[in-house]
Amino acid sequence: MERLHTRVLAQWSAGALVTAAVVAVVAGAIAFVDPFSLALPPLVVTGAVFGVVFVLGVAYAGLRYRSWRYEVRTNTLYIERGVLTRVETIVPYVRVQHVDSQRGPLERLLGLGTVVVYTAGSRGADVSIPGLAAERATTLQERLRDLAIESEPTDAV
Repeated sequence: MERLHTRVLAQWSAGALVTAAVVAVVAGAIAFVDPFSLALPPLVVTGAVFGVVFVLGVAYAGLRYRSWRYEVRTNTLYIERGVLTRVETIVPYVRVQHVDSQRGPLERLLGLGTVVVYTAGSRGADVSIPGLAAERATTLQERLRDLAIESEPTDAV
């Protein structure tokens, strides 16, 4: 089983930083508008909320990283993930419609990429593998594409 690149922890921690900042600003604004609700200065409320949310977010990112695994098998792509709820996904290559590689600004900065596998079936039937080194994302995309093509049924007439 393969794991994600460790740099994904920086990406997910950056997400925790943004979330903590937004939640802290909202909490500080509430404390500013209603200063008697907590009897604490708004700046103290903002700092405390930021600290707690950021620490929890980074801890969650670490647990999320530890739970992520994937494996390219003979006939299927197997993915394990989830902190509170464990999810095991098995994608038969015969169901794969197409495979994308995505790299957002932060991912490009960190040298990471995400592979998205779109499958036949209901709307939104896709799986993503985030936190891959950029070159690994490209090779995985090509490998999954090749396996999907190989698994297509041939019409024997």
